[in-house]
Amino acid sequence: MKIQELSISERIVLAEKLWDSIIDEGTPIELTEKQKLELDRRLQTFLDDQDVGSSWAEVKERITGNV
Repeated sequence: MKIQELSISERIVLAEKLWDSIIDEGTPIELTEKQKLELDRRLQTFLDDQDVGSSWAEVKERITGNV
């Protein structure tokens, strides 16, 4: 069977199962140095001003178009 023959919802379930199988192995996912630096930068930005960013309600509104 070709993946393209699956419905979108079936492909999403497949992707979730694939991701879960990776997580279940317990093997740590290695980040690149660039990714680590970006995470450190974002954390520092948050620590410097915890009012920066959007609330969950604002994010949800942008995603769904309603609250």
